Amino acid sequence: MARVAWPGALAAVFILCAAAEVALGAKRVAIPDDLRDVVDDEEDDEWRNWGASHSRGRGDGPPPDLSRMDPDALQAELLRGQTGPSFGFVKLRPGTPRSREDVMGIATRWTNVLRTGSVEAKFVAVDFGTLMFTMEKGRDILELKEFILSQAEAYEFKIGDKIFRRPGDPPLDQVLEKLQKEKSHHKSKDEL
Repeated sequence: MARVAWPGALAAVFILCAAAEVALGAKRVAIPDDLRDVVDDEEDDEWRNWGASHSRGRGDGPPPDLSRMDPDALQAELLRGQTGPSFGFVKLRPGTPRSREDVMGIATRWTNVLRTGSVEAKFVAVDFGTLMFTMEKGRDILELKEFILSQAEAYEFKIGDKIFRRPGDPPLDQVLEKLQKEKSHHKSKDEL
């Protein structure tokens, strides 16, 4: 066993000696004290912009002219600039029977999914067809709106006095009225 270790040890010593000889014999580079004539061109645009926000922030460019905006564009601009806490409500799709556990499950699932996307919104069941949400950082409100309206269970999203629905969806009152008429129509048929 000792005979096998000797050739490996000798090879290691030889490599170390060769490396030391190269290191000691290498020409040293002198760095002058006066570096005014040195050009530092190693930075690229990516390095210069490192850490800068890629989304449009408050300090980027001139502020929008709010006096010339239509109400929908103004509301979107105000939502984009909101930074404080926010809360609102989500009406779930009407006509679908849900238990308390179903509604609480939707609230929990949405809270957890949004947390994985770094949006801190908490949902709480208000009744069988309504969820309330709270957010600490209102700047994420547009992402929240997009998420909610992409969910099959959601029908309407309300923050402040503004109501958002999917394009083409009628107002909730019309849907509820239609469901009520269908329910009373089925009830009258059953009585006959």
